[in-house]
Amino acid sequence: MVGTNALSRLQSTGRYALELEAVSRHFGALVALADINLTVKAGERRAVLGSNGAGKTTLFNAITGDFPPTTGRVRLFGEDVTDLPSQERIRRGLRRTYQISLLFNGLSVIDNIYLACRGVSRGRFSLRRPGRSDTAMESAETLLLAVHLDDVKDRPVSELSYGQQRQLEIALALAGAPRLILLDEPAAGLSPTERTDLIEILQSLPEHMGFIIIEHDMDVALRVADSVTMMHNGRIFKEGTPDEIENDPEVQELYLGNAHG
Repeated sequence: MVGTNALSRLQSTGRYALELEAVSRHFGALVALADINLTVKAGERRAVLGSNGAGKTTLFNAITGDFPPTTGRVRLFGEDVTDLPSQERIRRGLRRTYQISLLFNGLSVIDNIYLACRGVSRGRFSLRRPGRSDTAMESAETLLLAVHLDDVKDRPVSELSYGQQRQLEIALALAGAPRLILLDEPAAGLSPTERTDLIEILQSLPEHMGFIIIEHDMDVALRVADSVTMMHNGRIFKEGTPDEIENDPEVQELYLGNAHG
């Protein structure tokens, strides 16, 4: 029989896509993360901001299992995944993009997306060529439209612009209908036009699909996020809505500078 406190906890954790409880990460004497407590609701869009060295990428690594926490607990959709490898977290609906592109440059755009869809499907070990009714190919075609790459579907990835490659990475992260996506600086190096396209893509994602975005481009981050977490020296410095963060004097002094003052 589940006690009242335990039942209450089960009911509360069911609301969250992600829960970090006193998460810290040490690299020898270096404390990269210190006592991070963070909750992200299912379907929430959260921006994590901060200067270089604030601990943002280490935070993602702790969530994905690439560098598990030294101390603390990580829960995905109410399940403790602290000791699970990264592939098990992927199976539970977590995806991630990286600052450095991880694409098959010699293959076409549609083939890259197809392989991602095939990789999370039941028939991923089959050697048969895809037919017109192949569900993975149907999913790939849908994702192609979602990230605005349908006009370059048959081009090799090596011929894409940098911005198009970042859009393709988002498509790969969307394969298999994930429930939570970690986006690591998707606007880095994009032109103003490509940033606008990125914002439209992220705003058009299904409502049930939440994401956490690390981003140096404040205009992009604040336009796509419901809530913002500011980090400094491996700790959470401030949390609030995009408007609250943008207009906070301490945030302006520490991060935003005169452009947002």
